[in-house]
Amino acid sequence: MVLSLTLIGYGEAGRTFARAAGWEHQARVFDAKTDAPQTRAAMLADYDADGVTLCENPGDAVDASGIILSLVTADQALVAAKNAAQHVATGALFFDMNSVAPDTKRQAAKLIDAAGGRYVDVAVMAPVDPARLAVPLLLSGLFAEDGATALAAIGFSNVHVVAGDVGRASSIKMIRSIMVKGQEALTAEMMLAARTAGVVDEVLGSLGEGWREKADYNLERMKTHGMRRAAEMEEVAKTLSALGIEPLMTNGTIIRQREMAA
Repeated sequence: MVLSLTLIGYGEAGRTFARAAGWEHQARVFDAKTDAPQTRAAMLADYDADGVTLCENPGDAVDASGIILSLVTADQALVAAKNAAQHVATGALFFDMNSVAPDTKRQAAKLIDAAGGRYVDVAVMAPVDPARLAVPLLLSGLFAEDGATALAAIGFSNVHVVAGDVGRASSIKMIRSIMVKGQEALTAEMMLAARTAGVVDEVLGSLGEGWREKADYNLERMKTHGMRRAAEMEEVAKTLSALGIEPLMTNGTIIRQREMAA
């Protein structure tokens, strides 16, 4: 097997990692947005600027690759695993770095492992920018230790293995997101009400020092990434339901995140 690196998905995370690590022509990239007329030109410009190698289909990207990073939107995570499983090389490490429910990760793991690959559940625990390759990563599953070694070899510096099967790392990420993304949604609701009532300064002042900056940051994240966050929170809702917990607050977060992005 020829060792090479594949990125499935080349959005904010994929591009941030590739540029920070200087992977350039070592990395092959497939992103479905390249097929869409409205986004193809921008995607091609990104590939050219970063020096990565464009692949027009998942098979060309994954074939004979030793390290595969899946960095797609939550709704495409299982699709990416299904496509990769048709071409994954024996022994290749498949890093599922997507923000999806543990059950979704377990479904993906079955596909990759049955095809001869080695599936690793990866939870990305902070925004990739500005942390870049120092972003905290949690790994779980049978091949987590091997995965940690491989990720360190390609430049990641904050990798931690958590004991347990596939799904444990994602459980930590999903449950944590209830608070992180929920706080953003509460901030948006508070600010919408405060602006309508004309009491923004008074409300923020009553919360203590630094709250204006916190509010600005939370609103910016929602406006920029709200659609992706809403998709992630739908996976959080699945996680809660699988645990027998009704996702009352999370369902509200989904709505508010999507509204702010729109």
